Amino acid sequence: MTDASAKAAARRPGEQALTALGLAAPALDPADASPHSFPGGGRWRTEIPSCEGPEALGVVLKESSRLDVPIHRISQGSGVWMLTDAEITEMVEATAERDIELCLFTGPRGTWDIGGSTRTDSGGAGLRARGHDAVAGCVEDAVRATELGVKCLLVADEGVLWTLHRARSAGIIPTDTTLKLSALVGPVNPASYAVYERLGADSINVPSDLTPDHLTEIRRVSAAPMDMYIEAPDDLGGYVRMYEVAELVRRGAPLYLKFGLSKAPGIYPYGHHLRELTLTTAKERVRRGRLALDLLARHGADGDMAPLGTRDPGSLNRFEISS
Repeated sequence: MTDASAKAAARRPGEQALTALGLAAPALDPADASPHSFPGGGRWRTEIPSCEGPEALGVVLKESSRLDVPIHRISQGSGVWMLTDAEITEMVEATAERDIELCLFTGPRGTWDIGGSTRTDSGGAGLRARGHDAVAGCVEDAVRATELGVKCLLVADEGVLWTLHRARSAGIIPTDTTLKLSALVGPVNPASYAVYERLGADSINVPSDLTPDHLTEIRRVSAAPMDMYIEAPDDLGGYVRMYEVAELVRRGAPLYLKFGLSKAPGIYPYGHHLRELTLTTAKERVRRGRLALDLLARHGADGDMAPLGTRDPGSLNRFEISS
């Protein structure tokens, strides 16, 4: 099926049956659709998150082949510092062989720090890097990971983001390194989304409870790639939005479809004491991806996937870096 014919055949869930029953939904408004796409074509890419080491990665790659789930990016949440050099190298080589982008989380974060504010009802400073030493740890992770061949870094602090963007511009880390903003600090309005883009983010997670109208608002000010959990882990709300995938792409493109897993215990920071849980949930995340892609196909809305192997975020707006 060509992209043109897929668009022509696209339908909303239950559309024909509800129309026959006199319950048709209002026509979609072309004005609220995102005008943006990924460089090189396509409006959506896929991501399998929480892939915590080489063994979990092997499970994901095997299951994606078995279920025919295309993968553009695989990300890890425990952090660069939780992996040995040999483990990172193995993951880099395995993803490079499949032309998949590998994204590893950087450094210390507030939720694991000794500061008590994150354990209060307010949540305090969240995942942000507390103090100079935490920023230094994130930078150390970034340098080490990129020297081992990692091309994408996950960041949960605006100061770390700006610092790594400056490091990228200065050639301290490779200039083609992409910086991805964590869902745990994701922006919830167009103004903050645009700020993160200008701070150096190439891919920006937004919370999974944003409405389609919120996505349209963001797309009126920024074309930076957006990441969104189609199914969110419980600590991010546990939302399951599979039936909305086509509309989320229509409003939010260019969009990474992230296949998380609700009703599953947390696995960060990962260790072998969590091995069986990590491997079984890694396998199920791929299956969830297959379910979401099947929904897109049934609704005739699966024709706009970006080519596999692409990772370019496009030309983005940045704050000027002073000398």
